[in-house]
Amino acid sequence: MKTCFKCGEEKESSEFYVHPRMTDGHLGKCKECAKKDANEHRAGNLDRIREYDRQRGKLPHRIRAAKLYAQTLQGKKSCAKSGKRYHNQYPIRRAAMTLLNNAVRDKRICKPKQCSKCGRKTRIMGHHQDYYKPLDVIWLCPMCHVAEHRGHFDTRPGPVTDCQDVTPGPDF
Repeated sequence: MKTCFKCGEEKESSEFYVHPRMTDGHLGKCKECAKKDANEHRAGNLDRIREYDRQRGKLPHRIRAAKLYAQTLQGKKSCAKSGKRYHNQYPIRRAAMTLLNNAVRDKRICKPKQCSKCGRKTRIMGHHQDYYKPLDVIWLCPMCHVAEHRGHFDTRPGPVTDCQDVTPGPDF
């Protein structure tokens, strides 16, 4: 039995986190108090902690670990579950993306080779401003797409330069 220095309650040693530098091998405050302190600290420093978490996720060993995890059976199941949850949560988005992808595949819409905002020739994706108009998109590179979602650009479509026929098919 051990007494927590925060709440003063006497608890089993299994109710304390293991800490090798403590004389008895366990932290001086109970798990419940430690969690409460951690949550209070996070709430009081949320902006700083979110930035720390973002930077931490960009570390090379974490990126490698995430890629390796995604290749495991557990990672594939987790990704599929997440995708299913997203599609169930946003059925209109899913339908708009499917209609656009099918139109590009069937050559009813010509996908340009460059971003309509910055002109970068890289992977291009369609940005929907209105999911109820699935074939009315702005063609953006990933960086401009993120900026568009964060509201850093105006939302008027840019010029289409390398496609002649971009008219949607019937009844879209």
